[in-house]
Amino acid sequence: MPRIAADDEFHSAELEIPSAGGDGRDLPTLRQLLKDSGSVMKEDDGDGEAPVHHVVDLDAPETPPVPFVLAFDNLTYSVRLHQKFDLPSLFSRRSSAPVKALLRDISGEACDGEILAVFGGSGAGKSTLIDALAGRIAEGSLGGTVTLNGEPLQSRMLKTISAYVMQNDLLFPMLTVEETLMFAAEFRLPRSLPKSKKKDRVQALIDQLGLKDAAGTVIGDEGHRGVSGGERRRVSIGIDIIHDPIILLLDEPTSGLDSTSAFMVVQVLKRIAQSGSIVMMSIHQPSYRIVELLDRLIILSRGQTVFSGSPASLPRFLSEFGHPIPEKENIAEFALDLIRELEGSPEGNKGLVEFHRKWQEEKLSLCQSARATPRITPHQGLSLKEAINVSVSRGKLVSGSGGANPNSMAKISSYANPSWLETLILAKRYAINWSRMPELIGVRLATVFITGFLLATVYWRVDDTPRGVQERLGFFAFAMATMFYCCADNLPVFIQERYIFLKETAHNAYRISSYVISHSLVSLPQLFALSVAFAATTFFSVGLSGGFDGFLYYCLIIYASFWSGSSFVTFVSGVVPNVMISYMVTIAFLSYCLLFAGFYINRDRIPPYWIWYHYISLLKYPYEAVLQNEFSGPSRCYIRGIQVFDNTILAEVPESMKVKLLGTLSSALGMEITESTCLRTGSELLRQQGITQLDKWDCLWATVAWGFFFRTLFYFSLLLGSKNKRR
Repeated sequence: MPRIAADDEFHSAELEIPSAGGDGRDLPTLRQLLKDSGSVMKEDDGDGEAPVHHVVDLDAPETPPVPFVLAFDNLTYSVRLHQKFDLPSLFSRRSSAPVKALLRDISGEACDGEILAVFGGSGAGKSTLIDALAGRIAEGSLGGTVTLNGEPLQSRMLKTISAYVMQNDLLFPMLTVEETLMFAAEFRLPRSLPKSKKKDRVQALIDQLGLKDAAGTVIGDEGHRGVSGGERRRVSIGIDIIHDPIILLLDEPTSGLDSTSAFMVVQVLKRIAQSGSIVMMSIHQPSYRIVELLDRLIILSRGQTVFSGSPASLPRFLSEFGHPIPEKENIAEFALDLIRELEGSPEGNKGLVEFHRKWQEEKLSLCQSARATPRITPHQGLSLKEAINVSVSRGKLVSGSGGANPNSMAKISSYANPSWLETLILAKRYAINWSRMPELIGVRLATVFITGFLLATVYWRVDDTPRGVQERLGFFAFAMATMFYCCADNLPVFIQERYIFLKETAHNAYRISSYVISHSLVSLPQLFALSVAFAATTFFSVGLSGGFDGFLYYCLIIYASFWSGSSFVTFVSGVVPNVMISYMVTIAFLSYCLLFAGFYINRDRIPPYWIWYHYISLLKYPYEAVLQNEFSGPSRCYIRGIQVFDNTILAEVPESMKVKLLGTLSSALGMEITESTCLRTGSELLRQQGITQLDKWDCLWATVAWGFFFRTLFYFSLLLGSKNKRR
């Protein structure tokens, strides 16, 4: 194992960098892992969704690697700047906003086996160029062409043959390094590949990334200690190269890392490039050691190319420009300082841009020279689809390959797994991540318990008097509203996972439908536990009617309420990515639902122009359901004899006087009314409340249906909002 001296401003140490294998042996490639694994899926297994993977003859003589050249010509991209609100401008006829060019005729090439780094200061256009090549700029907004081996690179094909590593590390905090990579393997490697082979691939990748000592450590976040920043970055790279992509694009992979960690990351990228991939990354200010690892360098300034070539030719370029690099000076830092100085001058960088143009006309680029060499002759004349198929036969892109025929690229963007398997993998990942944060589940359960305990003690053993009826109505209104408000804690869940979802679905790791279904399935056990906890705490202590059957229905309607409320807030989180705004939208909507649910005002008293809100109120159906469960029993009476005077001005009259008044009332009505005569049954109370349209089971199904409705809306919000592209 080679040792590389690592300089630090405080100390000097020797850092071990894995080369081939952690134990000195060569790391197995995907081709080797596929051999004898039974990974040939000849035809669909009957589920209608399983993709047909490439049939690889692994015992045949290994074909020579196919060279790939990613070329981009005259890339141009502009955005319209948004101006601050200015009232006079609303009445002017001038153009709405100025346009800023982020890319101006950027051209270049990246070859397999090499690292191409895009260098420049802040605002130079580095990340924009990487986004353009990764297909993250909407069609029609980007000018110019992007080709692979001379053929236009379509977005559908790019999703499968490439990987994109974002600047921010988007990982689940409570999964270990090994689990994170294993789930990536489950998503990206073919279903037909045995799990043992996937584990071998993960272990080989852990050795390649230098993560052997951190394999069992959780990723961590602000509240949980985990791996270091450099290790986290290498994990982010690992999940995107698990299927050995042809093109690897990275947005500032060394950002936020110390010099040693940054150097280790670039060393890993160097080995990935040498395995036959095109590696292209943006970098802000590389150290001297990192520059030595780079094969090609593109320097940008205000969206224009000011240098393109090998790092070794940069000193000669600057010397001919009239700014030779002093001895012992970092060429990258010197170039960046020079560009900043020129950008601050009155003429700007025009002189450097023009000098680079002339310099390029006199000399051929490295990739142009490579295309003229015999190294591509073994596969001379292959089309892009045929070249990719040859690479697939060597073990690359096993997650999205098609059949071994000339038309196999027609299925290049198929998913590695059927939808049901994606759902199970996603559900398992959520379950593991959530099980390691028991404090969140505990706080939610404690909130429901405390709320139930407060209601149980406040409404302890409510009687069947008119006052008891009012107390029951108040209890049900508060309890049902609590079910929905308790679901608001689900709002940050998807908002925090949004960019992980966008990143994974952008390259067909799984279907959006699988994500929505798994998201729903994982929430059901938690909601069931909360429902039973609340029902058991309040039903018997409050003295609700219905016996065991009534208790079961009470549990069901609470469960349905949690399901409906959870689905609603999940939909809001999918539409509104801001936590504070989503809380405001949720609380406002639920408050209006409570207003029109039927407790504060009966249905027949709601103004006609607001009656529509009564029927879309999420609280209407569970509120009416629990009232019918409570008051629909024929044997219970809620107003008897002199209780008719309760809640009136005669409530304080002596009981003897009430009996006389009851006799007078009997004579006037021509019917005998005694102290035991039932004057108001549960059915009459329901009619008084205006609850006559649906029975309790219809209300239950309506509540459940609302949950499915919002989950469907959540799916469409993700479908329409998951493009994650610049405009």
